[in-house]
Amino acid sequence: MSVDRPKHQIRALHTGSTVTVYQAYDPSIGLPAAREGRFPPAWKRDRMTWIKPSFLWMMYRCGWGLKEGQQTVLAIEITREGFEWALSNACLSHYDRDFHPDQATWKRELRRSPARVQWDPERNLHLAALPYRSLQLGLAGEASRRYADEWTVSVRDVTPLAHEIHALVRAGRLDEASVRMPEERPYPAGTELLGHLVRQ
Repeated sequence: MSVDRPKHQIRALHTGSTVTVYQAYDPSIGLPAAREGRFPPAWKRDRMTWIKPSFLWMMYRCGWGLKEGQQTVLAIEITREGFEWALSNACLSHYDRDFHPDQATWKRELRRSPARVQWDPERNLHLAALPYRSLQLGLAGEASRRYADEWTVSVRDVTPLAHEIHALVRAGRLDEASVRMPEERPYPAGTELLGHLVRQ
C-alpha cells in the first residue's frame, strides 16, 4: 500500500447511494442480523455502537473473527445520507485544542452529539499499523437508532471471507489475499463533512 495519501481520509466500499461498514458480533446477534438483513430486537439501540469502513481495521479489532464475542463479522450497507448525517453531527472522541477552546467545551459537545469520531492507524494485511489513519464512527442515541432501523440497506455475513483472507496471509500468499479484499476507495467527504473533524 502506498503511504502517499492524506493522513486522515475516509476509505470505503461505496456506491452512489450506499457505504459499507463493518462490525463483529457474537453469533447470537450476528447470525440473525445477516439472516434477516437487519438488526434483531436483541440488538440494544440505546447503546453506543462503533462502525468501521475499513475491513482491515475491523480484522485488527476482531482478530479475523476469532475473538470471543466477535466471531461473526458483518458487512453492513447503509445509506450515504445516513452516513453523512452522522459525520455532520459528530464530534471528536478526544479533546483537541485545534477544535475546542477548552476541555469543558469539548465535554459539552460530546454529551450533545449523537455521533463521535476517532482516527486510528490504518492496518495492512499483517494488521500492522500504517502511517495514515482510518475512520471509526461511534453512534449513540438517535444515531444508533437511525442506523439500525432507517439507514441499514443490507447485512451480510463476511466471516468466511475474513477466514479465507487470514489463511492466505498466514500462508504468505499476500497477492491472492489482496485480490479478495473489498475495494475501498476514497470517500468524497470534503470540508463540509470533515472540517470539524480533521485538521485542514
